[in-house]
Amino acid sequence: MKFSTIALLATAELTLGARLTDKRRERHADKIAKRSSGQRNSQPRIQAEDVPFNETSHVSYSTNWAGSVYTSTGIDYVTGTIVVPTPSAGSGSGLKAALEGYCASAWVGIDGDTCDTAILQTGIDFCYEDGEPSFDAWYEWYPDYAYDFDLTVSAGDTITMYVSATSTSKGSAVIENVTTGKSVTHTFTTSEGDLCEYDAEWIVEDFEEGLSLVPFADFDSVEFTDAYATSGSTTIKAGSGSIIDIRQSGTVYTSCTASAETVTCTYTG
Repeated sequence: MKFSTIALLATAELTLGARLTDKRRERHADKIAKRSSGQRNSQPRIQAEDVPFNETSHVSYSTNWAGSVYTSTGIDYVTGTIVVPTPSAGSGSGLKAALEGYCASAWVGIDGDTCDTAILQTGIDFCYEDGEPSFDAWYEWYPDYAYDFDLTVSAGDTITMYVSATSTSKGSAVIENVTTGKSVTHTFTTSEGDLCEYDAEWIVEDFEEGLSLVPFADFDSVEFTDAYATSGSTTIKAGSGSIIDIRQSGTVYTSCTASAETVTCTYTG
């Protein structure tokens, strides 16, 4: 009798596990479908309407961007290295979070702040769904949507990323997983939108999926190191940029600092 009970429990656990696995696969397939149909996008910086700027701390607030932005002219290269965080559920809740989980991304890019006609960018998404983390590497030339790189990424991996503009309509995006020794590259030639080459960015983003921001993941902390940009022969350190934090509906979700070639963003929500 006892043996039968144990066997039934084991069978039930296996069945539940299989159902959860199938559910995760369905959600992953749905995420890929959303990307391929243009529903996963990074967006230009959206200024927070309630408090756009903190006079005391000299921090700008955005609903979707956190990090450092340096504005100049002729920005043609931006790079940074991160250690992939382990995401968890953010402080938001509700049906959308229950159905889609929580996500955030870390990326480097050119334009999207003072110039919103285009963004050349590449980065890593980190999500928390059904109690498990997931990760994607991607590239994007906004206003086109994001495309996945074929690159395996795990929590704790060291990732170096950079974008390079050879003209206002041509460039490349590279991500190297230093931990695994694998790297991927995409070369752009686009008529979607021209760069201005004004902005260099090191950003943690609450990105958009299905025309609305995703529930923002708790990423603990993301640190960009060896973070710099170039404008011709001039090197620009990320610490020289302006700090942005994410503020949504009166809540500040990040605390970012920058110095020399390091930008650190901590989840505070």
